[in-house]
Amino acid sequence: MHLARTILVPLIALLALAGCATRPINPPITTVDPDAGYRIETRQVHFKHPETLVILAFSGGGTRAAAFSYGVLEFLRNFEIAMADGRRSRLLDDVEVITGVSGGSFTALAYALYGDRLFTEYEQRFLKRNVQGELIGRAVNPFYWPKLASTGWGRSELAAEFYDEILFNGATFADLNRGAGPLVLASATDVATGARVVFDQSVFDGLCSNLDAVRLSRAAAASSAVPGALSPITLNNYGGTCDYKPPARLELITEGGVSTRASARAKRQITELLALADGTRRPYLHLVDGGVADNVGMRGVLTMLEEMEALHSVDVPTRLDSARRIVVFVVNSKASPRTHWEESESPPGVVSLVVQSSGIPIEHYSYESIELLEDREARWKTMRHLRESAAMADNKDPAITAELKTPDVEIYTIDVSFDALEDKSESRYLNELPTSFALPAESVDRLRAAAGKIIMGSPEFQRLLREAGGTLVPREVAAGH
Repeated sequence: MHLARTILVPLIALLALAGCATRPINPPITTVDPDAGYRIETRQVHFKHPETLVILAFSGGGTRAAAFSYGVLEFLRNFEIAMADGRRSRLLDDVEVITGVSGGSFTALAYALYGDRLFTEYEQRFLKRNVQGELIGRAVNPFYWPKLASTGWGRSELAAEFYDEILFNGATFADLNRGAGPLVLASATDVATGARVVFDQSVFDGLCSNLDAVRLSRAAAASSAVPGALSPITLNNYGGTCDYKPPARLELITEGGVSTRASARAKRQITELLALADGTRRPYLHLVDGGVADNVGMRGVLTMLEEMEALHSVDVPTRLDSARRIVVFVVNSKASPRTHWEESESPPGVVSLVVQSSGIPIEHYSYESIELLEDREARWKTMRHLRESAAMADNKDPAITAELKTPDVEIYTIDVSFDALEDKSESRYLNELPTSFALPAESVDRLRAAAGKIIMGSPEFQRLLREAGGTLVPREVAAGH
């Protein structure tokens, strides 16, 4: 009996303490300050190269996506562009914006937090760790059961707590806001409406909430909360208590003088933001994997460019005024494992059908997003040629003048995907890797190496080097880093 008391009493006490868990609460704000917080307007002071805007779009896909996007960062760090005027800079230093979804959000957020320190720690702390196995171990550990039974404290909160321990060390968006790194737009999906929810203060303004207090680990957990396998991450919505108004830039776009298409999309964005801001009807938001709404992270890129173009057309200063080139690395780690379903008379099972039926629309939308970006590039180029043509030199029609007033900027869309590999056996290997948070070290290394090979072989990347008048030169990087 004494032995039983010796064991059971401490165990019961530990379980009672664990049972006191409550989910983290994102705090409210009483007023909106459009010049404060983690948003693009406040991050522009850290943009380093006025002529070049580099955007990275990191897709979802568990550790596969995290390692592949990390390989892109390694490549951009390990090479410099030497310009004819003698200027040399790392490609990585020109990165201003990174969009991150699911697995890609871990790499994006960790790089924004740690900068170059990431290259000495990320492999062991996250990429080459059996994150999935350790999470499952916690979920089946009786010590965590009372927490998991607490209201609002589901499996994703367990995951967020674990991510905080192994990678983010308690960091919040205030830490990113104090730093000089690129703007990271990590996104999740509102399970009630399917709307894309970005961890950005302009979105949190609508919720009348302070993003600075939100831990990066919760953003990563929300962005990677695969429905079914993980629970949603819940946010409090205080919308309606801080005199919120949609961003002034959206109001300017809807006031006229810009294309009907841009105005219509701005109105839709305002509608979505006001819907999120209705805290009376929707006091809580439940967020799941960002890949449900956009698995490649391209929607944020397209929205940003469209807003800047629309504002440029009505002479509102934007980043496009100084930029001469926009470089978008679309880092798509979507795998396409072979199924052999068509070889059998028996149809696939329920689980396989659910996975496939959700993945196909996402992949098609992602492909269309890349096509839309390339269409924008073609349209800007056409408008530029028309402006310079003799036929338009004396044209005074305001409608035509406004339509032709597109930015004098070249867009380079660099597709970084497995199918772009010249080595098709390596492409097949990478396409067969599972979507999980546990991969062998060899797979992680092959993903990292593949990213650099794909970029070097990209015709668009070679066009960028050629037209920018620069030469790519390797940097001396310490061995093992």
